[in-house]
Amino acid sequence: MRISSRLAFFLASLFCFAALGVAAYFQFVEELEPCPLCITQRLFILAVGLVCLIAAIHHPSKTGKTIYSIMASVFAFGGMLVSARHVWIQNLPAEEVPTCGPGLSYMIKNFPLTQTIEAMLSGTGECADILWTFLGLSIPAWTCIAFLALFVWNVLISRGRFS
Repeated sequence: MRISSRLAFFLASLFCFAALGVAAYFQFVEELEPCPLCITQRLFILAVGLVCLIAAIHHPSKTGKTIYSIMASVFAFGGMLVSARHVWIQNLPAEEVPTCGPGLSYMIKNFPLTQTIEAMLSGTGECADILWTFLGLSIPAWTCIAFLALFVWNVLISRGRFS
């Protein structure tokens, strides 16, 4: 059974918005405060989801499908790199963990944009905290797997695997 590229884009966007829903649940119900790398990963998930949703609504021709899927793949790859760095930081020995800095909201209000973005991409000491695991994997590890799946899914769309 072949599914249309429109449905493939829509399913990818649903996956992204479900992931954001899970993140909101962890933050607002379980009260797990997101670190700068977590927020960066959420922005990448949002970017992939929006690109896929726009592609599903637009229902472009072959060239358009390729452009949308490459854009979504680039965002998914970027998110995968950030989440892989987050997993790496979580697995550093305690003495090598970066120092904790001020909270992200404080940095946004008081630091230059470049310094805030650098912190969001490189991580701080609070990024080393493992607040939740499932099957031995932390939230950033699961997020990395989700980004990999989104990357592969969009590569398949760009390769014409969906009609």
